[in-house]
Amino acid sequence: MTTSLLLIGLLILGSAFFSMAELSVAASRRLHLQQRADAGDGRAAQVLAVQVQPGDYFTVVQIGVNTIAILGGIVGEGALTPHFAAVFAWVLAPEMAARVAFAASFATVTALFVVLADLVPKRLSMNEPERVAVALIGPMLALCRVLRPLAWLFSTLTDALIRLLGLPARRDDSISHRDILALTEAGHQAGVVADGEHEVIANVFELDTRTVETVMTTRERIVFFVLDEDEAQIRSRIAVAPHSTYLVCEGEVDRVAGYVDATDLFQRVLRGEALGLGRDSGLVKKVLMVPDRLTLSEMLTQFREAHEDFAVVVNEYSLVVGVVTLNDVMSTVMGGLVAPHAEEQIVRREDGSYLADGITPIPDVARALDIDGWPDAGTYDTLAGFLMVMLRRIPRRTDAVSWQGWRFEVLDVDSHRVDQVLITRLV
Repeated sequence: MTTSLLLIGLLILGSAFFSMAELSVAASRRLHLQQRADAGDGRAAQVLAVQVQPGDYFTVVQIGVNTIAILGGIVGEGALTPHFAAVFAWVLAPEMAARVAFAASFATVTALFVVLADLVPKRLSMNEPERVAVALIGPMLALCRVLRPLAWLFSTLTDALIRLLGLPARRDDSISHRDILALTEAGHQAGVVADGEHEVIANVFELDTRTVETVMTTRERIVFFVLDEDEAQIRSRIAVAPHSTYLVCEGEVDRVAGYVDATDLFQRVLRGEALGLGRDSGLVKKVLMVPDRLTLSEMLTQFREAHEDFAVVVNEYSLVVGVVTLNDVMSTVMGGLVAPHAEEQIVRREDGSYLADGITPIPDVARALDIDGWPDAGTYDTLAGFLMVMLRRIPRRTDAVSWQGWRFEVLDVDSHRVDQVLITRLV
């Protein structure tokens, strides 16, 4: 019996070896393996090669696992059944004792293989897959060379069946932005990624989807100067609405002449010179004009190529719809890290409802309400635009629409502009 138990122990170790070799390679992350390979670890490079072409490797694993399982059953039944039968013969008839002994032997061997050859090795492999894979890759590649003819036969049959079923022969290791966001979310929940870092990473991936309209200063809020405006009016406007940059127009906002930096104006004041905004004053600079459907990523490219940080946003009719600065774009990326004291456009109330400005960008609303899909997505950028699409008209006070378990009610309208919206969850 000692010899049989020793043989069963060796079979369990062999099965555990194959189980760890299989799961560790499958669970190993390519990024971690590549880092080890770049650091000079040749075994990590071998694991990467196996992940690219896993056919023979996993074929050898299955040959080993199934062969050992069959041998374990044969050895276990022959080694343990007589001893169990001798014990049960004290209380059962010989024929019944033999049957019960076989069942007990089968259950014992199965339990040993399930726990010691499967569950424990796989748990260890899941905890540190790269480390286990690198440690076992040498012996496994040696077995692959020994069993190559047999592995080739089984791999060929498997590949043919996979092609017949129309299934992919290789796994897709490409990393999408959804994978990065999922890892970030997991790190945030584990406490590894801070709230601000989590918000920044999520905002970065919105640069390609959010348009410049979601961050610009809208037309009605633009503070601008008129060409040849007198000095008293210029000083008064700066005192009432201090900004770093001002638009300069010819009579009305749609006739843009350029822009002026507040620093240039201040320098003239310090030198005691007159504040004139004529074309020959040298203060008015050429302004960058961009379309309103530009994404934030494209807006950053425009700023970089033009060496500017201020632009005028126009629509398809060449009408000014707003102005945007580099700080507006970067504030969107950084979120609350750069403007923690700024007034939020969407605020959660104590009863669980939300109060939102009509110009709140749809991505911000989606993040607050955890909504994935929006009707006619891409045709609007703000909460007011969503209400217009749903109502098919200009919203009025008390108008309400429902979407994805939420009710959006217009509380205030200022000159056809949706000012405040109350968002409550439907019961």
